[in-house]
Amino acid sequence: MSIQKKPNGGVARASDGFFRLALVGGGTLKGKEVADVLNERKFPSVDLKLLGDDDESLGQLEAVGDEITFVQSVGKDQFENLDFALFASDPATTLKTWAAARDAGVSILDLSYALEDEPGTRVRSPWVEKQLGQDLQLELQPGPAVVVAHPAAVVLALLVLRGQQAGTLRSAVATVFEPVSERGRKGIDELQEQSVNLLSFQELPREVFDAQVGFNLLRRYGGKSATSLENIETRIAKHYRRIAGENAPALSLALLQAPVFHGHSLLLFLETEEPVALGDMAQALQGEHVTITRTAEEPPTTVAAAGQDDILVSVARDAGNPKGVWIWAAADNLRVSARTAVELAESIAASRPKGPVQ
Repeated sequence: MSIQKKPNGGVARASDGFFRLALVGGGTLKGKEVADVLNERKFPSVDLKLLGDDDESLGQLEAVGDEITFVQSVGKDQFENLDFALFASDPATTLKTWAAARDAGVSILDLSYALEDEPGTRVRSPWVEKQLGQDLQLELQPGPAVVVAHPAAVVLALLVLRGQQAGTLRSAVATVFEPVSERGRKGIDELQEQSVNLLSFQELPREVFDAQVGFNLLRRYGGKSATSLENIETRIAKHYRRIAGENAPALSLALLQAPVFHGHSLLLFLETEEPVALGDMAQALQGEHVTITRTAEEPPTTVAAAGQDDILVSVARDAGNPKGVWIWAAADNLRVSARTAVELAESIAASRPKGPVQ
């Protein structure tokens, strides 16, 4: 990480505009992406602790900007004298350790969704809040935690809210294709092993999905899976409602597990009260965080979206309905989550007083 020192060489404190952070799940896919975004955006940090709670990541060396650090065991004392705790860990680790961060007075950002139903928590997306014209800055004590909105919910909310600017919406229907990286490193490993074993006619590993994901599309996981597509689908719909607001168009949603390592693909159908020109719809969608690909260009793919901050979008008319428009979108799920978390941290940091505490 790019460490910013105080000009006088002294110890930096939050009151001087510098912050100390803990990244729980620092060895996870999502945690590594958060660390990269913190560095890219030059978040004013003087210390970033990487914490973990599993044997695989503990002691693991990780590159944080130009520095090498290691993943330490997460414990109550690790949150003392910190300003932020970002939980990119599995939900069980978050539930086991977040109270220590709360009791230490740390601002908590939850990327694991474990705290989404805790009283007083808010699900947030700066991209959507800006689209709605809301104030991005939080009050100093926003509640026990802020939950980082699910990346698919962020994409859908942004596209639906912009789409309704082209014409009054009658309906909005979406199919979301889930990548295995949403299940972490174990999900990626299982898809890879399944693909190899299928080609060599060997038994398939099923620890994560309890089903064949390789060369397949799933509407539900096996009964022994630790999570379910139904629960994830419910989460996306719930996060959409929370960030898009009560006045946003209702959204019908279906979620499929795709044999894809990284990146969400989304197929969104918008039906307007009156026919809307494709150019007008594309112009409404285009803007910050959204790039429109033209007909002659390569359509959006998860490969093209990998490592990109923008949502890649193409627009097409429905063949049988002059009032219907199909929107095909691709976005890097890990990147969207990390950007959301870091921009939320920036908004909290901006709301804190600077200068010596009187």
